[in-house]
Amino acid sequence: MVQEHKTIYTYENDLPLEVANVRGFSTLHPRCGTNFLMIVMIISIFIFAFLGWPGIIARIVSRVLLMPVIAGVSYEIIRYAGKHIEEPWVRRAIWPGLCLQRLTTREPDDSQIEVAIASLKAVLPPEEIKETQPEEKIC
Repeated sequence: MVQEHKTIYTYENDLPLEVANVRGFSTLHPRCGTNFLMIVMIISIFIFAFLGWPGIIARIVSRVLLMPVIAGVSYEIIRYAGKHIEEPWVRRAIWPGLCLQRLTTREPDDSQIEVAIASLKAVLPPEEIKETQPEEKIC
């Protein structure tokens, strides 16, 4: 998972997908699924706390009906965070998810990075794959 974070950062920064370029990026990513799940949990706690403790049927129905709304709001927060990570309030909002990523991630080795690069290249259209251009010789 971590190597994908680094590879996505490389792609988003318009650099060639090479181990050396990927290695320089962070293992923490604002749009990580771990961060998404943390935000879903926090929003769920906040929303369901206001609903009180109704009967079991009402609790189940409220959870089922509100979960798509909570997931949608969480998705939009993650999407916004990916584009506005430099804003201090955004960093504070996603901080719990980034802390959780610190617990669940570690630096990948080069072979893991190579797998992540191959995976990303497999899903990108060929025209979007940036390769290192060989040096032109000036004679």
